[in-house]
Amino acid sequence: MEHPKYKIALIVGAGEGLSASLAQLLSKQGIRVALAARKIEKLGALCSETGARAYACNATEPDEVERLFGLVEREIGTPDLVVYNASGRTRGPFVDLVPADVAQAIAVSAYGGFLVAQQAAKRMVPNKHGAILFTGASASVKGYAQSASFAMGKFALRGLAQSLARELSPQGIHVAHFVIDGGIRSAARTEAEDKPDSMLDPDAIAESYWNVLQQPRNAWSWELELRPWVEKF
Repeated sequence: MEHPKYKIALIVGAGEGLSASLAQLLSKQGIRVALAARKIEKLGALCSETGARAYACNATEPDEVERLFGLVEREIGTPDLVVYNASGRTRGPFVDLVPADVAQAIAVSAYGGFLVAQQAAKRMVPNKHGAILFTGASASVKGYAQSASFAMGKFALRGLAQSLARELSPQGIHVAHFVIDGGIRSAARTEAEDKPDSMLDPDAIAESYWNVLQQPRNAWSWELELRPWVEKF
């Protein structure tokens, strides 16, 4: 079976790390890339490197998400590959959590994913083609102490992904959720010398996203877990 071909990608919640690795990989594959974040000043170098265009957007606001898709459509084209990479959290003892902070964290992790996926699906379903990818975390399947808001948001995002995979797969839309179970390496966060490869390489994660995108429809994954060798599960 011929592998699906994607032309225009939109990454929401873009920044350094995984989003940058995805933008670099996709652009090398000839895919035009749009990047969305609340603050786009930090995306200048990445845009210069990849030819991507940056758009300011608060993913928890329906009007802003709808406007984002409209702008990308007019200036680049209709996205047929959408990645939701945003998340929010507020840490601390459960009894001390501020309700408004928890509501905002859940909104970023889960409600924003719903808004973005809905706009993506509206455009993909008529063409019976597209992919919607969600970036999860250890908290998608394991609730940790003093991290209730993150677990609630990521559990909800995973539920959204599974529901959409069941509904949209028969309509030609590949929906996949990625459980990133471990720390991601960055310039500011590196592994100990005595534990090489104990953190996830963002370039390696991006390759796994690409591998899932190349799956034929008769063998689609809806979820993939990625973790370094030191993680217990």
